[in-house]
Amino acid sequence: MSNPPQTPVVGMAGGGQLARMTQQAAIALGVPLRVLAGSADDSAAKVVADVQVGDDRALDDLMAFAKGCDVVTFDHEHVPDLHIREVEISGVPCRPGSAALAHAQDKLVMRDRLSAFGAPCPAYAPLPSADPVPALEAFGREHGWPVVLKATRGGYDGKGVWIADEPGVETAELVERLIGEGVDLMVEQHVQFRRELAALVARSPYGQGAAYPIVETVQNDGICVEVISPAPGLSGELAAEAQSLALRIADELGVAGLLAVELFETGAPEGGQGGGSGLVVNELAMRPHNSGHWTIEGARTSQFEQHLRAVLDLPLGSTEPTAPYTVMANVLGGDDPDVYSRYVHVMAHDPGVKVHMYGKESRPGRKIGHVTVLGDDLPDLRERARHAADYLRWGTAMKEHA
Repeated sequence: MSNPPQTPVVGMAGGGQLARMTQQAAIALGVPLRVLAGSADDSAAKVVADVQVGDDRALDDLMAFAKGCDVVTFDHEHVPDLHIREVEISGVPCRPGSAALAHAQDKLVMRDRLSAFGAPCPAYAPLPSADPVPALEAFGREHGWPVVLKATRGGYDGKGVWIADEPGVETAELVERLIGEGVDLMVEQHVQFRRELAALVARSPYGQGAAYPIVETVQNDGICVEVISPAPGLSGELAAEAQSLALRIADELGVAGLLAVELFETGAPEGGQGGGSGLVVNELAMRPHNSGHWTIEGARTSQFEQHLRAVLDLPLGSTEPTAPYTVMANVLGGDDPDVYSRYVHVMAHDPGVKVHMYGKESRPGRKIGHVTVLGDDLPDLRERARHAADYLRWGTAMKEHA
């Protein structure tokens, strides 16, 4: 009697909370997940059985890891693209592949490609490493001040982004210091936006696509603190436009897996003063994304299961919401790391709150978990989610800590 075929092994480079939550979906699907983690204390390494400890930015470690996998994917964008190409050359498919992932790793590459096929982007330009200040000031004269300075590679959660309000000594010193530190810079027009949205889609190698409801993301100091699904007050026409845009980007770039498109909604609300709304692409991420954590309870198929389906080229799951509204609030580290002692209050106060902790060391301002609530009364849901997240962080729900 022949042996049954083996279920393919999915390898995920990176041992953070995205890999940790992907493990939950892998268990339900019966798919082995293998993780390349930086240490045994990484978030995913604490819950995944098959862990290789190593540096996912080191070619030898990545190649050794890939040998035990049928497909490799990523929980961050920082694996060098040349190393990913070496894995692909060895015969192990990477999803997303190096050609697609380059657009999430390098903001200038992303802007050039999106602009080439007509996706809505702000005006932008690279800053030369030699004599960058005149180029910056010329951009500001043409497009107006303030302007946005961005590191072309490596930024996240507000890092690698600087607002330059006006030309002058302070701006010149900032630019020269960054370039002196080896940071490749680009400059973008400062977009006047009403709010931030995110479009989360999945695409399989076969070419099947699926889109989740468009969400509103709320930022504080460059960190997402709240996600509302669906984005309240967003017209059906603009929501469909955002979903179509994200699916088109996924197709144009050849994405296999999840794609999160962070968007600015510009102009006034439709029907309000100042003209109708529009969309501008801000950033791309090709992996499960913070704006999609709500899908664990709030959608028929979580983003983590969907990502596994996509990278394995399985039929994609339903993105239908399970409630009229879902609100997710990130839990940030506070002064007291003993979060567990605060479970009693949060769970007794609101049994409907779902708590997800990442097994990470609590440090002030660090994302260490999230909470989710579902229902039909949006103001009530937002208050409940904020109360739970605040209490887990501070041991109080006082407004000054929000």
